[in-house]
Amino acid sequence: MPQAPQTLTSRPEWQALIDHQADIKYLHMRDLFNRDPKRFERYFLEAAGLALDYSKNLVTEETLQHLFTLARSCQLPARIEAMFRGDRVNVTENRPALHVALRNLSDEPVKVDGTDIMPEIRDTLARMEEFVWRVNSTQWRGFTNKPFTDVVSIGIGGSFLGPKLVSASLKPYWHGRLNCHYVANIDGSHITEVLRHINPETTLFLIQSKSFRTQETLENTRVAREWFLHNGGSEERISKHFVAVTANAKEAVKFGIAEENIFPMWDWVGGRYSLWSAIGLPTALTIGMDNFRGLLAGANAMDQHFRTAPLEENLPVILALLGIWYGNFWGADAHAILPYDHYLRGLPAHLQQLDMESNGKCVTQAGEPVNYQTGPIIWGGAGANGQHAYHQLLHQGTKLSPADFIIPLHTHNPVGNHHAILFANCLSQTQALMQGKTEDEARAELAAQGLDENAINRLARHKVIPGNKPSNTLLFERATPRTVGALIALYEHKTYTQGVIWDVDSFDQWGVELGKQLGEGILDRLLQSGGDQGATDSSTDGLIRLFRNRHKNGF
Repeated sequence: MPQAPQTLTSRPEWQALIDHQADIKYLHMRDLFNRDPKRFERYFLEAAGLALDYSKNLVTEETLQHLFTLARSCQLPARIEAMFRGDRVNVTENRPALHVALRNLSDEPVKVDGTDIMPEIRDTLARMEEFVWRVNSTQWRGFTNKPFTDVVSIGIGGSFLGPKLVSASLKPYWHGRLNCHYVANIDGSHITEVLRHINPETTLFLIQSKSFRTQETLENTRVAREWFLHNGGSEERISKHFVAVTANAKEAVKFGIAEENIFPMWDWVGGRYSLWSAIGLPTALTIGMDNFRGLLAGANAMDQHFRTAPLEENLPVILALLGIWYGNFWGADAHAILPYDHYLRGLPAHLQQLDMESNGKCVTQAGEPVNYQTGPIIWGGAGANGQHAYHQLLHQGTKLSPADFIIPLHTHNPVGNHHAILFANCLSQTQALMQGKTEDEARAELAAQGLDENAINRLARHKVIPGNKPSNTLLFERATPRTVGALIALYEHKTYTQGVIWDVDSFDQWGVELGKQLGEGILDRLLQSGGDQGATDSSTDGLIRLFRNRHKNGF
């Protein structure tokens, strides 16, 4: 009989990690630092303008060797090369995942079905360059011949979160000639508030939709189009104010967008990996193409590091394996992203989609149910704000949530001692998570404050901080186009690495589709355009009736 394929949890490398975790379960990081004065130097790496301190983790040299052995048993180096080579690593959709080709700065061809895609990528970049120059030099103007003052990018998911993050991250590089607005939410309040503050004569709309069928994007685009037509615009003038980025040019033309105003997307780039393409036009318009190319260069530097560095010196691989260590062997089901940089405050939201849409899967690539945890819950926010909110759970809560602290060494805005205070806050949080506070230390602290024995007995245990909570610290000089590009690419490759180990398809998102399918039928019933057929469960039916009763006079 043919031998059954080996599952992840049946691998001896997996069992070795289970045994190893049991051996070091009660080891405290305080002891690890006390035993090894050079622990920081041992667990510090730099690449592509980023530096990683991963010394504050529940790992020893033996731990890391077990993790690297697991990665090699899962053929990680070969799988990395397969993605760069253009193999169909998106198994369920039978597609490559070639976001790395969008920032390929070499002369190396990248082929899909035998055709080199690099000429088309370079042609699109050249078109973007010309477009950005025409708008920013005021060669392209609105229908009353006024220069554009505002750009409204309409999209959702990867067509929204990535560009919005990069635009905010690089605010110091905005040239100031254009205001950039993003609209995603199907809640009409979002687009209403944006339209309320702009002028139709001086506004350029970018419609960002790979399929040009995404409901939220199309509805918001229809509202923008009607607003334009009712405020001085006309059908003939739409071509001066509406531009699309899509893989479905036919639908965009049918919608009324001029063919010459359509930039391509490709099925070998997933939405959450698309900010490097023409989806990044709103960013390019506000920071200029030179800075946009710097963004690509930073990502490319991280690509080359990921592709060529040994696993033991590979930043994305190390972050990925640490995540697997905590998620699969310590029971952590969440991971915090904590940027100590105001401009990077949108990073957790982008990484939520990148990671959770990529690896939130419950079957392997072969369609077999997994019997282990896959993608974690990604959460977080800007430091140091969280220290006065959810950091309490990190320090004393019963949930284990490893955290990435991300901070520049220099700020774009040196004000007083602000950056030194911010940096001190960041380091103190990672130190507190690692070392904690023992009961003896708490009692001594209270005694030094002059409290009597009864008060000390009452309060001491409330002030105990367990410590031994893992964190990584990511540093860079400042948030430049290159470092922001490298940072985002770092997390893209971390996500892919974990998908390889877990044997899931990191490039599909079938879980997103069911809600869309059911939503169409529910919408018909809410609008009463399709009768009241298709009863479902009593809860959904009851809520539909409630909505319709409250809107008896129609829409």
